[in-house]
Amino acid sequence: MTSININTELFRALSEIAEDETLMTKVVNYVKKLTAQKKADSTLMTKEEFYAKIERAEEHLDKGEGITFTNREDMNSWLNSL
Repeated sequence: MTSININTELFRALSEIAEDETLMTKVVNYVKKLTAQKKADSTLMTKEEFYAKIERAEEHLDKGEGITFTNREDMNSWLNSL
C-alpha cells in the first residue's frame, strides 16, 4: 500500500468520526502513543529511512568500505571479537 493510499484511507476514516469528540480523542491518544513508541525504539524507521540506509551502505561498499565474509566461521569470529 502506498503512502498516498494510506493517507487517503486514514483521512476517509477520520472524516467518518470527525464529529464524535470521544472517538477523535481516542484517535489522538493512540497516535500520541505510537509516536512515543517510535521515539523510544530507535530501531523503528519509515520505509524511506530504511531504503536510504541501504543506499548509504551500498555506497560504502562501492567505495571499498565495509566488511565481507566468505564463510560463516569468519563472520562468527569477527562478531565474537566485538
